[in-house]
Amino acid sequence: MDFIAGEVLLFNKPLHWSSFDLVNKARINIRHRLGVKKIKIGHAGTLDPLATGVLIVCTGKKTKEIDNFQYQTKEYVAELALGATTPSFDLETEVDATYPTEHITRELVEETLKKFLGEIQQVPPAFSAVKINGKRAYEYARKGEEVEIKPKTLVIDEIELMEYSQTAIKIRVVCSKGTYIRGLARDIGEALKSGAHLTSLCRTRIGDAKLEDCISLEQFQFLLDNDPTIKTVEE
Repeated sequence: MDFIAGEVLLFNKPLHWSSFDLVNKARINIRHRLGVKKIKIGHAGTLDPLATGVLIVCTGKKTKEIDNFQYQTKEYVAELALGATTPSFDLETEVDATYPTEHITRELVEETLKKFLGEIQQVPPAFSAVKINGKRAYEYARKGEEVEIKPKTLVIDEIELMEYSQTAIKIRVVCSKGTYIRGLARDIGEALKSGAHLTSLCRTRIGDAKLEDCISLEQFQFLLDNDPTIKTVEE
């Protein structure tokens, strides 16, 4: 492996880690192994700390390909709690309202999900990195300030109900760049005439990169320690 010339690494991002946390740890490990002070490294497609799954990390000259990965189709498996909402649309914040779920049937959920297929308009969450007047939306949200966030045009290629109960569902979503699954959870809750928020999220694919192809940081460290093909600067 040649991290200076460039490598594309597939990581399974751990829960509670930010994407930057993972990249920073990988950078430190690579620098230590190669004996260098600096190395180009970056990731394609940010994952929230409460999400897990595929994170593509590029090093060296391969960082020029990050934009290509960003625009590839992504697949997620998400779990939603029904009948309750949170300001962040996930577990980052506490429940702020509850709603009835007795009317929610499997048939209603399946028919509702079909409405999100194709090109849709989505308002990004207030707790998101969308820029408004030069600041991130979450900077306003965490101060309790309300700002107008404009809707974005997205494409949902596939949406499948994997598990159902009156208070929780699991779905698989194949979508375009820029889709907020937290925002989709909010919209599904509203379409069900109830409420919903995200309780778990795993990105299972970016383009051809699948979750089963990913490694953990521990596995990466083992590779760094034991792979004799890794080229150092001197080589």
